[in-house]
Amino acid sequence: MKLIEPTMEYDRQIRAYRQEFMESGDSMDGTGRLSKFDDPQEWIDFLAKHRDPKTIPEGRVPATQLIFVREEDDKIVGMLDIRHFLNEYLEKFGGHIGYSVAPSERRRGYATQMLKTALPVCRELGIGRVLITCIKGNEGSKRTILNNGGVYESTVYEPDEKIELEKYWITL
Repeated sequence: MKLIEPTMEYDRQIRAYRQEFMESGDSMDGTGRLSKFDDPQEWIDFLAKHRDPKTIPEGRVPATQLIFVREEDDKIVGMLDIRHFLNEYLEKFGGHIGYSVAPSERRRGYATQMLKTALPVCRELGIGRVLITCIKGNEGSKRTILNNGGVYESTVYEPDEKIELEKYWITL
């Protein structure tokens, strides 16, 4: 398994990952708005603008998008987005990291492994404590966070999405 930045080398796999989510109707958390882009090159260009503090749109924070690739078949099994710091919204509801695993690849430990691999990247970005949230009742995501040292802080209500979110901190 490898956690890397997306490139056009993975054009076919990015399209397949997106299509699997579009067909399942599942939420594409941690994908840097991939659902909005039919063309992977446009998505990669969008990500580059959102990584650079000079080109990030107002109200957003710089972020690093990563794909989790199973090396034996070169399939993207997950995606993860690391926000370099927290703004007011992220501190309340979103956290430093969003992630997802392809619906066909769930319950195989990939999320736990992906998050574990991402934590050193957070450290390199200067993040000492990582905030991660999950929807209350999402036991798989909760276990992923706890398996990586997450400590529960609180549950909050996010009024726009009308959901309860559990907040966890991982100290690096």
